[in-house]
Amino acid sequence: MNILSLENISKSFTGRMLFDEASFFLHDNEKVGLIGINGTGKSTLLRIIAGLEEEDGGKITRATNMVIGYLPQNPQFNPEDSVIKAVVGENGEISESDAKSMLTKLGVYDFEQKTAQLSGGQRKRLALVRVLLSTCDILVLDEPTNHLDSDMTSYLEEKLKSFRGSIVMVTHDRYFLDCVCNRIVELDKGKLYSYDENYEGFLEKKAQRLEYMEAAERKRQSILRKEIAWIQRGARARTTKQKAHIQRYEALRDANAPSYDSNVEMSSVVSRLGRTTVELENISKAYGEKLLIKDFTYNFLKNDRIGFVGSNGCGKTTLMKMIVGMIQPDSGSIVVGQTVKLGYYSQEIGMYDNPGLKNYDDNYVNLNNIDHMDSKQRVIDYIRDVAEYVQTTDGTVSATVMLERFLFTPEQQYSQLGKLSGGEKRRLNLLKVLMGAPNVLILDEPTNDLDIATLQILEDYLDGFQGIVICVSHDRYFLDRVVRRIIAFEDNGVLTQYEGGYTDYESKQPVREDELCKSKYNDTSNLGMSGDSNSSESRGHEKKLKFSYKEAREYETIDDDIAALEAAIEQCDTDMASNATNSVKLAELMSRQEKLKKELEEKMDRWMYLNELAEQIDKQ
Repeated sequence: MNILSLENISKSFTGRMLFDEASFFLHDNEKVGLIGINGTGKSTLLRIIAGLEEEDGGKITRATNMVIGYLPQNPQFNPEDSVIKAVVGENGEISESDAKSMLTKLGVYDFEQKTAQLSGGQRKRLALVRVLLSTCDILVLDEPTNHLDSDMTSYLEEKLKSFRGSIVMVTHDRYFLDCVCNRIVELDKGKLYSYDENYEGFLEKKAQRLEYMEAAERKRQSILRKEIAWIQRGARARTTKQKAHIQRYEALRDANAPSYDSNVEMSSVVSRLGRTTVELENISKAYGEKLLIKDFTYNFLKNDRIGFVGSNGCGKTTLMKMIVGMIQPDSGSIVVGQTVKLGYYSQEIGMYDNPGLKNYDDNYVNLNNIDHMDSKQRVIDYIRDVAEYVQTTDGTVSATVMLERFLFTPEQQYSQLGKLSGGEKRRLNLLKVLMGAPNVLILDEPTNDLDIATLQILEDYLDGFQGIVICVSHDRYFLDRVVRRIIAFEDNGVLTQYEGGYTDYESKQPVREDELCKSKYNDTSNLGMSGDSNSSESRGHEKKLKFSYKEAREYETIDDDIAALEAAIEQCDTDMASNATNSVKLAELMSRQEKLKKELEEKMDRWMYLNELAEQIDKQ
């Protein structure tokens, strides 16, 4: 049953056409993920669906008595309201006990605290609780997973999968999209494309759509070349048939070729890193009676890829700020090498209206006033505050060119920061950090507000980054893709190391107590949820086996690796035969061959493990 439809809607903003006769429909019980690059109008579309913003043209039809619950990207509250009052409101629709229960699950415990004292992430969780506990038929959610830790995200996944209604949401969490959504809608150059798939299926179907567009364009160009040759020969007479031929030629000539989204282009912009990097020795930090970090020691190695994980409020951001010198540890020492240039991509960006406030240290990139932008400052000046020119693998590149590579048009470069979307501000801030040529890159929740296309480019960039990458993230996909070691915040301020990505870390955790998880998360009194604790989708059940990201890549290449080792061993045999009288060379070859044989033995053991794992996965 179609409960909402948008027919041929149009909308422009600050001279940009966001929607050009775009159409969208929503059926009962559908769970739709809306994706697209930042600045294309995803949040605007959600506000139009929720009835909070008017379209310029087109028609919107909503089912009778349809109630829509809306979660904005940056929710606002009366600063004098307490936490519980902000959630429950005045009408008494939401039970105070239900509100307190869900707030606790999302890490908010002081119910009488004023909302003015909350962080942006805490305010987002308040708004999430309020919309989840409201009675509605459609949930419209703008970035619901921002500022949620992994346990909270898992809890939200189960809530949304069990919701007896329809959902339209914008999120860049790819695992979350795969888990919750049964349809993906892509906003691309003012048009909406629908795919009856989860995110993984969408990737395949979109590739097929692009291939079809390219094939159609090749066919058009081939026919057009023939038509041009016919026109150049000249028409013998102005017959009706030839007039129709000419019209067909003109239609082919005037047809628009398919256009493609520009991708952010990131060149490697890195300073030389010396022997001493960043060394943490017996670091401890507490706030009052709350111990965040206890006797943590770690020396970062060149090209380290480290992911810090843990629940919200455990001290991850505090540790990042200690590394960059914004906060001092209670005890212990932090040594930063002389050649280290820290680039800190912070978790939140605030706006202020006071120009000036520029204060940068040559050893730190975007350190002071790191969380703020002057809403009246021009985009180009925001980047020039760090560097007018920067050395990249392509040579010396100006700030203007770097902005173009990050998808900021010449018109946008001379507009004010306050006119950018939230995602565009995050992308701009990322460029500002990279313009400082850091060799130690600290990313605090980098996936918040960056679109999926930019995340994919960032992930590829980090593959080739010649320096240290330290990231705090709850995005499981991003961690699997980027990091090679997880450091987890555990009980009583203890930090523990785990090799591999997030999936590897999760597999090494003790099996979660099923009944504890069910009692903790089985709050089915709201959202029209089923209380069936034996549901096959419950997270209390044994988790299915699957390859981690690195195991999947290794499985694809291990046969070639083994073949290369075998070929190298054979070549050693050939070389030994031709150097039988050269005792020095012969000894070198024999030593090399022994080393290769040992590597081959280890690789064969790994091959057996991966193949056994693949067989178990196939049997599930």
